[in-house]
Amino acid sequence: MIQKVDVPVTALGVFDHQKRSLVFEKVLWEGRSYEIKKLGYHHNFRRGRTLYHVFSLVSENLFFRLVLDTESLTMRVMEIADENAD
Repeated sequence: MIQKVDVPVTALGVFDHQKRSLVFEKVLWEGRSYEIKKLGYHHNFRRGRTLYHVFSLVSENLFFRLVLDTESLTMRVMEIADENAD
């Protein structure tokens, strides 16, 4: 089931300069650590002068949609879904 949320989150990763992409390794959310298995989709959009990056990430049993605000340099989890999503 997909759940809409809007809470701060910590994401650990590295920037690969050869691929010019961010490689996520873990998401730390609600006191738990989720190892990221795959980056599903990335896109960006602007709202006013602020650029936002949207990342769809897959862990062992959860899907995350994270949004990075480049103005405030904050990351928030906006949606989650478990493996039994309809």
